[in-house]
Amino acid sequence: MKWGIIRESKVPSDRRVPLLPQQCRLLMDTYPGLQIVVQPSDVRCVSNKEYVEAGIALQEDLRDCDVLFGIKEVPVHLLLPGKTYVFFSHTIKAQAHNQKLLQSIMEKGITLIDYEALKDVDGNRVIAFGRYAGVVGAYNALLLYGKKYQLYTLKPAYQCTTRLRMSEELKSLRLPPVRIVVTGKGRVGSGIQSLLKEAGIKELTPEVFLKYDDTEAVFTNLGSADYHQANDGRAWDSGHFHTHPEDYRSTFAPYAQKADIVIAGAYWNPKGPLLFSVEEMQAASFKTRLIADITCDIHGSIPSTVKPTNIYDPAYDYNPFSRDIEAPFSDPRNITVMAIDNLPCELPRDASEDFGNQFIREVAAALIRKPYGSLIERCAVTVNGKLTDAFSYLSEYAKGM
Repeated sequence: MKWGIIRESKVPSDRRVPLLPQQCRLLMDTYPGLQIVVQPSDVRCVSNKEYVEAGIALQEDLRDCDVLFGIKEVPVHLLLPGKTYVFFSHTIKAQAHNQKLLQSIMEKGITLIDYEALKDVDGNRVIAFGRYAGVVGAYNALLLYGKKYQLYTLKPAYQCTTRLRMSEELKSLRLPPVRIVVTGKGRVGSGIQSLLKEAGIKELTPEVFLKYDDTEAVFTNLGSADYHQANDGRAWDSGHFHTHPEDYRSTFAPYAQKADIVIAGAYWNPKGPLLFSVEEMQAASFKTRLIADITCDIHGSIPSTVKPTNIYDPAYDYNPFSRDIEAPFSDPRNITVMAIDNLPCELPRDASEDFGNQFIREVAAALIRKPYGSLIERCAVTVNGKLTDAFSYLSEYAKGM
């Protein structure tokens, strides 16, 4: 079998890679008969030379490859008919902006494997960039807090270039008694937690956090049960909540009345309740003045997330009274919002290494042969251009409806 790592061609370009050179080498040594080639690129966080030095050939024309790997969406005109592609397609939620991409994949008889769709038998994702999104998102929250109140200065994450240098930057940080609420217990949440603890911020249980009145910087990490309640008063049932989020309401208000910063890392189902309303944000009791929305759900659970931001221009102010976007840090009544939609790109090499390790551990064995293993059989979005049963709900979307 022959695999190819494609050049990232979406604009703006992504510097991450699915596999680092040493990871490609490990796979080729582990699976005799597997050949991996790389399409040359001057954009990646890894140079062409590093791949060559690891014994990975550079190859411009990838038509002889069985499986093609990327990170971001592949532009429609570059899709090769009849191939198997593995990348983040951003189609499985029927995203309008990528409707033509799925249509083209089907027209060209392509087998699409979306990293986001790869899940174990219990429905848990097996591969993601979430942990590094959490790490960088939490770091940016602290950076912006210092900037907003002119308390301290941190070097932007992308200028740190590595996780190790980011750690060095945090060593000099001296925080006031800031209160932080984190949502999400998955990969993103664990990344947020690790960064906040590294910054010397003490973790409290949700119950203690609401009563805490000391002078330390503290945070609490909320799971879904901590800020949702069933409309009919039933006892918390995680399975029922994830199946029927529309039957629940948010009980987040007490946390917004205590937190200076909210870092949102929890998955949100569009059928579920908002975290809070604009009307709640207008209340004098709403203390939060900085929201780091790592989920970046535009017009999603957080009303102030009305547009994405980017690595070089990471924040805007949201005026909850006029509902307008204003310049960051322009008015103390405003809420500063960070909604960078590609946070792991600030530490592309570290994030790529973590991602590649997950791929080797969880996915590689199922892709190394044909027919593909059970993971791919269960989770592929299309096979030879046809939607699989698991994604048949996309049929009308694929027809342009």
